[in-house]
Amino acid sequence: MTTSVDFYFDLVSPTAFLAYHRLRQLQEQYDLEVVYKPMLLGGVFKSTGNTTPIAIPAKGKYMLEADIPRFSRRYAVDLNFNPHFPLNSLTMMRGAVAAQRLGCADAFIEAGFNAMWQQGKDLGDPAVIVEVLAAAGLDGEAILEATQDPEVKGALIAFTEEAVARGAFGAPTMFVGDEMFFGQDRIDFIEELLAPSP
Repeated sequence: MTTSVDFYFDLVSPTAFLAYHRLRQLQEQYDLEVVYKPMLLGGVFKSTGNTTPIAIPAKGKYMLEADIPRFSRRYAVDLNFNPHFPLNSLTMMRGAVAAQRLGCADAFIEAGFNAMWQQGKDLGDPAVIVEVLAAAGLDGEAILEATQDPEVKGALIAFTEEAVARGAFGAPTMFVGDEMFFGQDRIDFIEELLAPSP
């Protein structure tokens, strides 16, 4: 029986990057469907009163220097801190919605996450976005143009509001049914749901 995971994410989040790759690994082992839900992390923070962990120096230092590298090693996923971080992800997240409508979301999300957290690209720059998408075999110009479509803009707002309404306060946030799992370090609990009982 297929298990479905709603994956609320923003490409600007390094922990969402790790969760994305870990969920893909689990898809190779289990009958797992990942439903991608692009959201704007800044909008979630604003709605919930939360803030980025790097706003707290000690927490940011711990996350970037210890915790994230630990999980990078555990998942065997290369992660390089982006020199342009933090950056405005609005265009890319609208692009994720546009890519869903154009039928190329999987390739877009993979290219976006890897450009952000492996290649150190400045995804706040539209020219760089087009270059990254073209390198992935996508029509970057068409996707960039679609980010200005009012329906695409509205859909990203709707995804963000939906995430908050379901209880999200950061990224990544995942749901299996109505059960919420926040953070890439909670994916072990999702795997427990997937693994057959002994």
